Amino acid sequence: MQRILPKLITAATLACSALPTLAAGGEEGEAPNPVAFNMIPLFATLIMFGIVFFILNAKVWPLIVKALNDREEKIKKEIGDAEAARKQAAAALNQYEKALAEARTEAAQMLESTKAEQQKMAAELKRKAEAEITSMKDAATRDIESAKRAAISEVYAQMSTTATSIASKIIQRELNADDQARLVEDSLAELQGVAQSN
Repeated sequence: MQRILPKLITAATLACSALPTLAAGGEEGEAPNPVAFNMIPLFATLIMFGIVFFILNAKVWPLIVKALNDREEKIKKEIGDAEAARKQAAAALNQYEKALAEARTEAAQMLESTKAEQQKMAAELKRKAEAEITSMKDAATRDIESAKRAAISEVYAQMSTTATSIASKIIQRELNADDQARLVEDSLAELQGVAQSN
């Protein structure tokens, strides 16, 4: 039907253009009268216009309207799909931003928790180190005092022994000036030897 329709329209157009010539009839050499009114071409033109209008209205115009309606529906559907996709993208963006904010909050909390734990551990280690240092310092002080007392006791014992030895030597002989000087030097040498050995 779609192939026949253009042929019908072309035939109708040719027929309409030929009707005034056929209706004029008359002699060949005469020029047509522009004021003369002939009813046959008018009715023929109106009939042809009606036929063409009816064919176009019945066959072509519904196809055009259907194509326009289909296109309108397609555009509306695409607009609806685009709007739905935009809403879905906006929802996904909101969800992403919310998840990102939660992750940032959780990371900040973890960081704060870790800092607090580190500070707690550092304070505990410092306290233990200070206690250990204090304990070591007290032990070293006690050891030093003990060693000092032992050294002093040993020096006193050596001096006592040396003094006793000197006194016994003095008692055994009478000292002259040279013997006394030699005895003092020997005693000093013994004391220096004891001091250097400690």
